[in-house]
Amino acid sequence: MTTAVLTTLGRIRSAGAGSGKLRALRKNRLAMTGGVIAAVFVLVALFAPLVAPYDPARPDFADALAAPGWSHWLGTDDLGRDQLSRVVYGARASMQVGVVAVALAFLVGVPLGLLAGYYGKFTDSVVSRLTDTMLAFPFLVLAVGLAAVLGPSLTNATIAIGISQIPAVIRITRAETLRLRHVDYVAAAVANGGGDATVLFRHILPNATSALTVQATVGIPAAIIGEALLSFLGLGVQPPEASLGVMLSGAQSFLAPAPWMAVFPGLAVVAATLAFNLLGDGLRDVLDPRGATR
Repeated sequence: MTTAVLTTLGRIRSAGAGSGKLRALRKNRLAMTGGVIAAVFVLVALFAPLVAPYDPARPDFADALAAPGWSHWLGTDDLGRDQLSRVVYGARASMQVGVVAVALAFLVGVPLGLLAGYYGKFTDSVVSRLTDTMLAFPFLVLAVGLAAVLGPSLTNATIAIGISQIPAVIRITRAETLRLRHVDYVAAAVANGGGDATVLFRHILPNATSALTVQATVGIPAAIIGEALLSFLGLGVQPPEASLGVMLSGAQSFLAPAPWMAVFPGLAVVAATLAFNLLGDGLRDVLDPRGATR
């Protein structure tokens, strides 16, 4: 059976399976709920200047510590800044870090995982040892350490979180490459003279996208929590810029007189991470039936 025939059959099966998977995902109410909430966060992040009713950095001392009401739906902080506007811009920072950090992790981790899984031997040994070394440190500990070395800023926090997620991406990509390198269409491509680049990027990588998509939906909430933690510790977004972590840090001294200063940014962090986790669980159940039955 030639490579062309195998590829054609694979595309036909993929098209049929794809429509079935989409229907299965639609039936998963938790996944769809998570997807809707995640979409809302993405839209709020994209259109933050239009959504926010006030300038998030503009103080109004006459309105400091105002309780939630018609003028300020989520109240104000100790400087009179509108909490809703700051939550909106904080969500924007979280989404920015989540997407960019995961993209950075994939940009580095996917090629390394492909090389390790496909070539094996010395390449696999080097990449695996590097991955194991990084995995010896918990994700948040590694991110905090890297951010402390790079210096406090949103850009450096994004880089630190992205680097911390590289080992997980390498392991997923390597495992998928090891599984796919022995399937029929890959063997046929090799037998018909297909080069390494053709095999890796036309046959293996496209068929590994399901696992990588699930990993992305898991990586984004981890990055959101990482950004909130780094900003809370003063290693991420710097005041007066808005961040959910910065808001939680500033609320520590006002938990009794103004609990809304901590409640609303905390709920935003919980909602964003829960939404992407629910979406990721749904995608995993649909795209990886083996994982759903464990």
